[in-house]
Amino acid sequence: MWAHTPPEQPGMPAFSRLCPSATCSLAASTQTHLSPHRRRRRRRLVSPMGQSRSASPGSSRSSSTRWSPPALRFDLGMLFGRKQRPGGERLDLGNWVRRVLSRPLQPPPAAGREVEVEAEEEGRDAGNREEVEVGSEEADHLVVMVNGLSGSSSDWKFGAEQFVKRLPGKVYVHRSECNHSTLTFDGVDLMGERLAEEVRQVVQRRRNLRKISFVAHSLGGLISRYAIGKLYEHSIGEESCRNMDKHSDEENMYGCGKLAGLEPMNFITSATPHLGSRWNKQLPFLFGVPLLERTAAETAHFIVGRTGKHLFLSDRDDEKPPLLVRMVEDCDDGKFMSALRSFKRRVAYANITYDHIVGWRTSSIRRQHELPELKLTANDEKYPHVIHVSTANPEGPQQEDSVDASLADSLEEIMIRGLAQVTWERVDVCFHESRLKYNAHYNIQVRTHPTNMEGEDVIYHMIDNFLV
Repeated sequence: MWAHTPPEQPGMPAFSRLCPSATCSLAASTQTHLSPHRRRRRRRLVSPMGQSRSASPGSSRSSSTRWSPPALRFDLGMLFGRKQRPGGERLDLGNWVRRVLSRPLQPPPAAGREVEVEAEEEGRDAGNREEVEVGSEEADHLVVMVNGLSGSSSDWKFGAEQFVKRLPGKVYVHRSECNHSTLTFDGVDLMGERLAEEVRQVVQRRRNLRKISFVAHSLGGLISRYAIGKLYEHSIGEESCRNMDKHSDEENMYGCGKLAGLEPMNFITSATPHLGSRWNKQLPFLFGVPLLERTAAETAHFIVGRTGKHLFLSDRDDEKPPLLVRMVEDCDDGKFMSALRSFKRRVAYANITYDHIVGWRTSSIRRQHELPELKLTANDEKYPHVIHVSTANPEGPQQEDSVDASLADSLEEIMIRGLAQVTWERVDVCFHESRLKYNAHYNIQVRTHPTNMEGEDVIYHMIDNFLV
């Protein structure tokens, strides 16, 4: 912190600069006690230090080697950790203060400048929107992509790019960013409200939109089902649509309402726990062990908040049925089934196996005995991981009669019957021969590319069958 540079004193050792007289007397007394050999060695070591570099050969040492105390200066650079200036240069504190005080003060921004600043901020906001929105400005079909638990808008980056690339000028893709990371612990209802408001803002910002579709992964499917119930708008033919038989022709059922003023087209979910995670093997990483499943149901809310209660159907707000059970019908919370019915297509992509987060039964909306026995090989080389496609609901009172009495009144059975009021396309996926098959839950979405790139054909299958 204190820097000093004593002037060079030729002919004197470094320690002699402090007190020359004492040093000389000490050296003289020391030399008398040294052996001749050590005395000669000491003279060889000391003699170069006694020679003057600047004095002329004949000059007198007594007149040119007068010692003066070193000058001390306070270097602010040492205080702030700055490196020493080159060439021994010191900071002149007076000049530094004068330079600082002489700098002109910046005038306050004028009214025009304030407008420019606001424009710059709006430009940054637009840049952020561009990161989650891709597509042609002329496209009139909005595709909303929704992430799952602990996810973010970046999870659908690859899918959004492929939709725009393969459907050029036809779709405008918005990756939802209102529910991410720990915000996905807030509960399906609160997240659905946020998603509905986000969609309304996009529609207000882009007035040329005419159609809307949803593509959701995992928990995002439940969030989307809640959001469309809030976005649903009444139409003239709503009563006739509601009274239609649940197995009526899909084209006749289509057109029963709108979402945020747009025409509903596709509602696509991938690995979504439509029936929750409460029953046997619905959460596969627990291996179907009853004790573990009961423990998970009782403790899930400590880990993932209200979302855990909704997934395990342990929420009982105001003595109402669990939220997922209420979402299979129109109720005070929203027109959930009317909204689902308004879509021209509803598709459920489900992993047959190797998905340790969401089970096959809950993601494909089937009863246990309705799960088909499939070979784990693809029928179409174009989509090597798409094993089976079913375009109709399981029918008939025959199958309903075959349901065990213990299941007839269960919450799972209520949800299956409610969701079966509308037709679903079920696409069964398997990554049996994949290198990262145990990452099937994220492969089906291609959450991270190229890590989950083996699910690319599933995204292509979505796009090739997408109604524009």
